Amino acid sequence: MSHPTATSRRRPAVLAAGILLFSAGVGIGHWSDRLIPQWPIAATDATPASIAVVRGTIERTISALGVVEPRVFVDVGTQVSGQLRAVHVGVGDAVTRGTLLAEIDPRIYETRVTGGEARLLNLEAQLRQAKAERDLARLREARIRRLFQHRAASREEADTSAANLAIAEAAIAAIDAQLREARSTLDGDRTNLSYTRILAPIDGTVVSQTSVVGQTLNANQTSPIILRLADLATMTVRAQVVEADVVRLAPGQPIRFSTLGRPDRVWHSRIRQILPTPQTLNDVVLYDVLIDVANPDGALMTSMTAQVFFVLDQAVDQPIIPLSALDRGTDGDRVHVRLVDGRHEVRRVTIGLAARGRVAVTSGLDVGEIVLPIDAASAGMDPARVGNWGAGGRVPAAAGTE
Repeated sequence: MSHPTATSRRRPAVLAAGILLFSAGVGIGHWSDRLIPQWPIAATDATPASIAVVRGTIERTISALGVVEPRVFVDVGTQVSGQLRAVHVGVGDAVTRGTLLAEIDPRIYETRVTGGEARLLNLEAQLRQAKAERDLARLREARIRRLFQHRAASREEADTSAANLAIAEAAIAAIDAQLREARSTLDGDRTNLSYTRILAPIDGTVVSQTSVVGQTLNANQTSPIILRLADLATMTVRAQVVEADVVRLAPGQPIRFSTLGRPDRVWHSRIRQILPTPQTLNDVVLYDVLIDVANPDGALMTSMTAQVFFVLDQAVDQPIIPLSALDRGTDGDRVHVRLVDGRHEVRRVTIGLAARGRVAVTSGLDVGEIVLPIDAASAGMDPARVGNWGAGGRVPAAAGTE
């Protein structure tokens, strides 16, 4: 249904502009979890800070830029040439399938239909005449044959009557063929006449109009486009991913994205398709990754720029600490925990996903406990002098989640 348009041909330029806008934030194709808040840490004037264990989510992602477009759209044109007499809808109008969208001047096609109907009537009259002449020839031939059998007619009269009957039957066959041709031509003329009324092929919204009333449309050279219909209930994000990262992606993989105008709102979906044919932009090979997302409130609009994060791995709703508090050794991972009485102890922990300076702890720590940065713990400092980041009610219920 969809067709390449000037908008789609400008997509690389749009994405290039978007890359410049986002270059201060996240670069295409790099590991990223920038949508996850950084760890808030407090310190006293003289000492580094202690760190509270919080519950949250961390992820490893690949980021890319994309363009929002309708999942299904149709360029509605005309199949016949003529002057555009009326357009019954405007940009933004919602229509249902079969709604009258526009009309081409039908007079030329009406005259063709009228002429075809008259020719059909003429041939049907000729057919009735030919059948009557055949019936008469058949009676004459039968009578001459009986007379010839009784030697009351000559051989020449018998041969002539038989030939006249054959000629009459051939005339009927010729007229019948002309009738079939005339009916076929009339059907084509009626179809062309119906094409002067342009109906909506799908339910959707008018998103653009390229022809105006009074314009002459020539369907013999190109297919003139009058307007575009799109189903805006489901949108597609067409993200461009560099070749080094696209090998890590697969259909069904979870993603999230936000738009340039609404960075505070996050949409979640999954990869629908990875197109096999790449585009090359400034010597960079980019593959289109398609993501469908429901758009019930119409917040996603055509040609919006989207910042997309493809989730490669994640730890959801787990205790999280910064890597600076993790002591990694050959005999296992440890942390220095500050106890409620001000002392601290070394505790073994099991860790899970680590990304961008943070790590999920699968066992050994509870949310709300206080750990020390390794630098502070190894310096042998007095734990009582370590500033408690969790004091004063500043320990959040969760951190690292959207």
